[in-house]
Amino acid sequence: MTDTVFTDEQLEAGRKLFAGPVAFVKGVVNLDALPAGDRTEFAFAGRSNVGKSSLINALCNRKALARASNTPGRTQEINFFDVAEGRFWMVDLPGYGFASAPKKNVQVWSQLNLNYLRSRSKLKRVFVLIDSRRGLGDVDLGVMEQLDSAAAHYQIVLTKTDKIKKSEVADVIAATKAALMKQPAAHPHVIATSSEKGLGLPELRATILSLA
Repeated sequence: MTDTVFTDEQLEAGRKLFAGPVAFVKGVVNLDALPAGDRTEFAFAGRSNVGKSSLINALCNRKALARASNTPGRTQEINFFDVAEGRFWMVDLPGYGFASAPKKNVQVWSQLNLNYLRSRSKLKRVFVLIDSRRGLGDVDLGVMEQLDSAAAHYQIVLTKTDKIKKSEVADVIAATKAALMKQPAAHPHVIATSSEKGLGLPELRATILSLA
């Protein structure tokens, strides 16, 4: 569910793109190990328990492409996935803590990721994942402020929308869009998804394809 309208042809092109080759290439823990920034990149960020690995797997029609840590928040690598044999990088950023984490915990997440964000000239968009059952929290807002400061364009993707009522999804979208009006680097459109039901994934694929 998104307020951006795509044609059937665009949705089908997005499906075909992600039905093709997608491969994990490497995980890095410092800037020196980053792969060449020679292609378009899209990054995914979110709290450790937001369902980021599930979304990436569902987006790419794979079961174990992105692996969730047994201890959420433990993974500190930036993981790079090659899509369509060199067409673009899909980048999985480390989770930045639980919904109940204090805002200062964002600083633990920030340094490597901010350095990454500021160094990748071909990074087109960061998709910030938000659990639709909880909405934007202080930690999410702190990360969004850092993305604003890095001039990194980002878009909110709501996850787990199958876990709440449709009317509640509309309310979460409205509240999120209202908050985004205060964030200079935020894209105004929100994409509501469910990895389990496949909701919103065609629109997310088409969004990525439109920028690739």
